[in-house]
Amino acid sequence: MIRASLAILIVAAVAVAALALTGDAGRASVVWLGWRADMTAAVAVLIVLFGALLTTVFWRTLLWILAAPQRAERARAETRRRQANDALTRGFVAAAAGDGSEARRLAQKAANLADETPGLVRILAAQAAEAAGDVPAAQAAYTAMLGFPDMRLAGHKGLMQLALAQGERETALRHAQEAFSETRSARWAWRALLESRLAAAEWSSGLELVKNAADRKIVPPVTAERARAALLAALAAQLAGSSNPKTRSQAQDSAIEAAKLQPGFAPGVVMAARLLAEDGKLGRASAMLEAAWKTAPHPALWLAFRDLRTNETPAERARRLSELAAQNPNHRESRVLGVERALTVGDGAAARQAMAALDEEPVTARIAGLRARVAYACAQPDEARLWLAQGMNAPQEPDWSDLDPEGRAFAYDAADWARLVIAYAETGELIHPRHERRERGLNALPELPIAYADAAAFLSPDGGAPVLFPLDEEGYDDEDAEAVEPPPAPGRRRRGASRLASAPRAAK
Repeated sequence: MIRASLAILIVAAVAVAALALTGDAGRASVVWLGWRADMTAAVAVLIVLFGALLTTVFWRTLLWILAAPQRAERARAETRRRQANDALTRGFVAAAAGDGSEARRLAQKAANLADETPGLVRILAAQAAEAAGDVPAAQAAYTAMLGFPDMRLAGHKGLMQLALAQGERETALRHAQEAFSETRSARWAWRALLESRLAAAEWSSGLELVKNAADRKIVPPVTAERARAALLAALAAQLAGSSNPKTRSQAQDSAIEAAKLQPGFAPGVVMAARLLAEDGKLGRASAMLEAAWKTAPHPALWLAFRDLRTNETPAERARRLSELAAQNPNHRESRVLGVERALTVGDGAAARQAMAALDEEPVTARIAGLRARVAYACAQPDEARLWLAQGMNAPQEPDWSDLDPEGRAFAYDAADWARLVIAYAETGELIHPRHERRERGLNALPELPIAYADAAAFLSPDGGAPVLFPLDEEGYDDEDAEAVEPPPAPGRRRRGASRLASAPRAAK
């Protein structure tokens, strides 16, 4: 109305100005019901315009009075909306905090206030019942959601979670399957179905689920590719134990496909190389291991590469290991392999030189054991003992060289493969299930023939004949050590700490 009034005033001003500029005010006469009014044209224009303005103001005021009930209703609705939103917000916060009674009170309040958001009210009611521990009420609330097309997915998810909490896996999987069938983007349903397939060691069904998820774009392509490679490796491990030639051929094909999908996935590559070697295809197995080492060196790769040939001399084996290390010479595992190559031929000096490249590495049980072997190869049993002692308390390293009795790395059961599949698909990193569970594997420290009584007994205080301190099954006994009386030295008797055999003798 203000804009209309301004428009009328502007028109009046323009009209009056136009009349003034012409120099002729003009005449206007109005005759109505016997009355006659004479005036100038400018006054007539102003009267008409102000009359229109008054009429507009009157009309707008009348409309405003007539619309008062609607305005009051809208104000009440807005107040209810604000109160409902406040109740919903506080209710969801209370449910998330686990305050079931407060969440249910606010859910009831929101139900009385919120007419436009019934979906949110139903979700809050279900979550409030869960927070309060009222499972039947929560099930009823989630079941009611199944009757609304836009809420079916939320209903299935809530019912699946309730079923899992009660240990009803079949019911939970049924809801996950229905949700996955109805909606293309239900990632949680796909994950639940995949985990159920992995728990049952149904690797082929898992592959179908991963392909379906990739087609629906539920997971990124790289995640789907890693999951497929890990599942194919698990399938190959499952089929490889069969005596049926056709089944073993399927295992080989699965392992080879896994190696092609992810050349850096050591379980698949090792599995493929082992099956190819058993089939007499040593050249192809070697090429596959070398390609994998170039991509991502791994301890299990060089162990499998080493064992491809068993009818070779140490020098020939060392030469093959050198060729493998040359595929990725700057990697840590290649430096470790350089030490192993030197130890294969018994070259202590070369092993010591190769070990220098690992000086910056933190001391783990594996590194300590490797240093002990190098020291023993260099005829330094005392240094080897020190490294063995340090390795006893050093942190363990999941190097995947803890082979099973048949010499196979990654000899995992179904649960370990399931854990490996999930971890590798999501992060692209290999996990070591036995190491995660802190299970004891093969000792990383070598069993070297360097017992004190056999290789380096303690000398007598004068550096003469050795004194053997007895060791029993219970360990070293201080009383036994004190009971042993060292032979007297010629000329004089000295007391003090004894020295190791390889330690330099004091100058006389």
